[in-house]
Amino acid sequence: MNPHRIALLFNANKVYDRQVIAGIGEYLKSTRVQWDLFMEEDFRCRTLGIHRWAGDGIIADFDDPVVAETLASLSVPVVAVGGSYADDSHYPANVPYVATDNARLVRVAYDHLIEQGLQRFAFYGLPPVPGNRWAQEREAAFGSMVSSDGLSGTVYRGSPTSAGGWGRAQEDLVEWVTSLPRPIGIIAVTDARARQLLQACVVADVAVPGEVAVVGIDNDPMAQLLSRISLTSVIQGAEEMGRTAAQVLHQMLHGGDCSTTRVLVPPVGINVQASSQHQPMKSAHVMRARHYIRQYACLGIKTEQVADYVGISRTLLEEHFKRELKQTVHQTILDHKLAMARGMLSDASIPLADVAVRCGFTSLQYMYAVFRREYDCTPRQFVELARNG
Repeated sequence: MNPHRIALLFNANKVYDRQVIAGIGEYLKSTRVQWDLFMEEDFRCRTLGIHRWAGDGIIADFDDPVVAETLASLSVPVVAVGGSYADDSHYPANVPYVATDNARLVRVAYDHLIEQGLQRFAFYGLPPVPGNRWAQEREAAFGSMVSSDGLSGTVYRGSPTSAGGWGRAQEDLVEWVTSLPRPIGIIAVTDARARQLLQACVVADVAVPGEVAVVGIDNDPMAQLLSRISLTSVIQGAEEMGRTAAQVLHQMLHGGDCSTTRVLVPPVGINVQASSQHQPMKSAHVMRARHYIRQYACLGIKTEQVADYVGISRTLLEEHFKRELKQTVHQTILDHKLAMARGMLSDASIPLADVAVRCGFTSLQYMYAVFRREYDCTPRQFVELARNG
């Protein structure tokens, strides 16, 4: 039996699209389905000549209205993947649709910020254009949530991301962050926007998460690599979307009528990191010091450098830390380095020597000594104990 020829119309430059594609791949590996997959190398050309493509089925990103319009007249089975809509009439007619639940994505982020004890909220979105309908849905969901709680949430859409306009766009973002009442929790429409927000906070010298707590959406590993402050992010069920879309297309290829099928896939959860772990601080000095430590602890900073940043003497800073956190500045720096190391150790592919260097330990031997002193075990033993505990 010849394999079915299936086109995947996605933008593999985006983490969400890659996760959907990964889910499709997992479905194929876990079943006996035989598909010959086609995916355009340059996503900008993904719809060119699609009417002449002699294939058997298509799974496509319908968040792009050009894709949706182009495929409307095709006779082959099509499964749509995209964002959910509060208004049912916005879904394409007679096309099976697998959606990420935009309202629940925002709800997970919003509830998390409430749990941190915050009472002010804002949303950093995107300018409304046809390809950003999912972003507009998330913004509307945020507005509905704060309104139902009797609050007034601030919304900032900023500018489209482009190299030419980035300098001015960042200046405007810094100005917006500086103007906000604090402390405040901000939900960013994507991790890419959240990363911009974290950078703006650094430029504006606004403490994260002491003054501004940030949550993104996507759980994008690239955003973590490019941010000094580790980012809290809602994990979309994108791989489950891919698996579901593949299953629906498989049914259609064997005669099933799935034209009215609509599946809303909820978020997997939230990856909580430093950017949102807001702890109300009585001392502004401690809040500023912890902001600095989160950025630079792994670069080998000392207590004197933290005190210089805060603008007070080392002795006075130590008094504030002992009163508020019941520990020294040095121990706070060390705790941050250890937390980073624990996160990296869960990835067995990262050599231990790299973990030590990237977490600011002067040598692998010193990291071993610290783990033995703090946890009474080696780094690898710590991972095994955590996994089995």
